[in-house]
Amino acid sequence: MSLRDRKRARTRQALVEAAADLFERQGFEATTIAEVAAAAEIGTRTFFSYFPAKEDLLFPESDLRVHAAVQAIAERGDGDGPAEVLLRALHIVGEDSDDLSGRLAALRLRFIREVPSVRGRGLQIQFDAQREIARHLAAAFPDELDEVGAAAMTGAFVGAVTAALQVLLEGVDDPGDPAQVQAAVEVAVDRALKPWLAHRR
Repeated sequence: MSLRDRKRARTRQALVEAAADLFERQGFEATTIAEVAAAAEIGTRTFFSYFPAKEDLLFPESDLRVHAAVQAIAERGDGDGPAEVLLRALHIVGEDSDDLSGRLAALRLRFIREVPSVRGRGLQIQFDAQREIARHLAAAFPDELDEVGAAAMTGAFVGAVTAALQVLLEGVDDPGDPAQVQAAVEVAVDRALKPWLAHRR
């Protein structure tokens, strides 16, 4: 990364951390973009070069998760099937970040339940991610999956992650050890994808 890119990454992370602090203390709707920007020591107008809306502060790594899945598909081994590739992508995401299992994940789940605009943004991100991953799966495994099969597998994958996190993080302010949460999610996804895994054995 260039110096400019590193500075942008630090500022982006500062915005996410400042937002998490303010959201925990004040709630989502009572927190303004101006307050988040001030806490991260940037101007309010500059905020919009990092995030298009306040809701997006709760989903800072959604693009990275899709990229991890697409990359895992592209770098699959000769013996890898589509379900194995998705499981590997989830593991890679867990190793690289606690976005699915840490403090921000618990906040995100809470506001998805409580705030319609956050729920809507989350559903849109989930829909777009499923469509993108399914498209790459179908293209990579044409002998095993048609478009409908790829959509079904991706839906099972994303649904298992979402449902497992809802149970694990329900009513939790501090999720504890992110590695334990991540491991539990991986077990849930493995079970959800079992029909496809068993089919290859």
